Amino acid sequence: MGEAEASPGAWSGGRLALVTAAAVVLPVLATWWCSVRRRRRTAARPGPGPYAGPGRHGWLYSDLFGRPTYCSVCGLPALRGCYCHSCGACVHPACQVGAERSLRCKQPLSAAAGPARHHWLRGNVPLCSRCAVCGLACGSQPRLCDQRCVWCQQVAHDGCRARMSPVCPLGPLPRALLPPHYLHSVSAGRATRHLSAQDVPVAVEAWSPMLVLGNSHSGSNMAQSLMVEFRSILNPAQVVDLGSVTPYDALQLCTLLPNHSACVLVCGGDGTVGWVLDAIDEMKYKGQGQSVPRVAILPLGTGNDLSCTLGWGASYNGDFTAEHILRQVLDGETVLLDRWRVQLMKGFYRFHRSKVLSMNNYFSIGPDALMALNFHERRQQSPFLFSSRIINKLELDGERIALPKLEGVIVLNIAYWGGGCRLWEGTGSEPCPKASHDDGLLEVVGVYGSFHCAQIHVRLANPLRLGQAHRVRLTLKSSAMPMQVDGEPWVQGPCTVLISHKTRALMVQAPTSVPDGFQREPEAAGSSEEAQNKKNHH
Repeated sequence: MGEAEASPGAWSGGRLALVTAAAVVLPVLATWWCSVRRRRRTAARPGPGPYAGPGRHGWLYSDLFGRPTYCSVCGLPALRGCYCHSCGACVHPACQVGAERSLRCKQPLSAAAGPARHHWLRGNVPLCSRCAVCGLACGSQPRLCDQRCVWCQQVAHDGCRARMSPVCPLGPLPRALLPPHYLHSVSAGRATRHLSAQDVPVAVEAWSPMLVLGNSHSGSNMAQSLMVEFRSILNPAQVVDLGSVTPYDALQLCTLLPNHSACVLVCGGDGTVGWVLDAIDEMKYKGQGQSVPRVAILPLGTGNDLSCTLGWGASYNGDFTAEHILRQVLDGETVLLDRWRVQLMKGFYRFHRSKVLSMNNYFSIGPDALMALNFHERRQQSPFLFSSRIINKLELDGERIALPKLEGVIVLNIAYWGGGCRLWEGTGSEPCPKASHDDGLLEVVGVYGSFHCAQIHVRLANPLRLGQAHRVRLTLKSSAMPMQVDGEPWVQGPCTVLISHKTRALMVQAPTSVPDGFQREPEAAGSSEEAQNKKNHH
């Protein structure tokens, strides 16, 4: 009798477990199946290059369009499908081949002479857009209707388009745009660096064509969506995916422009910025110094110390448009950034090939390098990584510095370190010599351990300031230790480290304040006063 009474309860419990398991497992399986299908689609379809050639679309797949969408070929509703990252055409996967034949994409090069003409694409106009002719709402009907120019982004009703001027202003930012006819002429060898008013859409002296570099495969999909938005208001040739093209090859576009007129916007972290600056150095070494561009930063991800130093904030959170970003860059001030050579020599350096690295932000040995290396358990497994004293000798400009018992030394070129901490200033309670990223000096500090680093991060302690110098030399004892340059860590054996000035880079500093939409790092006490004193000094 008891077993018979328990049977319904056991069945109820088993059914609950089954339902719970299904609620957990089915979404996971659905997500896995969608990712498999997406990989198959990507593998079966050739990916776009840095920009599609004339008349070629660069298709990206969306599992779900974020707004009511209609196929640009058949006109039927589309919940998911392909969209072109240059012109914005949306099609069903089955209509993709037909789109290649019937829809002309936004062309980076054009042989057409005279003023630029509108390039119209029907349907899927932006929400809440209004006709450039009559001022009434566009795209309000549940079908493929009304038209948008893929260059200037103006919208017009199907019946109003004929009343618009055929001349296209080439978008909201002609100062940053590379006209397709100019790119065609210079590629054919018919244009020179001496421009006339007919070659560019604005005054020649105000023209500052922008080159946007980013990796669409890094981090979240924010970089990819940003690059699609940049392509909509710029020439597709001006937006390059570093996942398929090296920075040096991408920067060759600057050699087709007037001297020092180009500006590069790097979408990424400090590592991507360093990669681009190394490519700019390569241009200098190969005799292309007159084509070197200025470099601005759109910080993505975390730990963007160089971006904080130049006033662009710690991270972009997606609160405003690509057009606003480009306007901020165009209004920014050109400043210099010291770049340094880090040379690691093992034993008698004349008999051993030394390792040479470039440094923009900082070099460190000790606790913070270990954290960057993400060896949290290795400290217990390998105590030799943290002997009580890992540095035998430190020299600043040839002068030997007496060292207490330190676990780490950090050599700074910029104001920020470790994801937004103003290390040289510390808590701001002690006076310290002024530091700048363009004064040809390095700031050298010592830390007593990882707990001391944590105290500095929350402004409860000051670092041990060891001095400033043009050249830094460190001699390390016979043990392995964590080491990093600009956030790239490794384990290093005994060696001599020599840090000396390498070159200077042209950077773009944010205008006056960090734009809304960037996450700002809190300033240390006294930093505002120091910045004002520096401004008055200049």
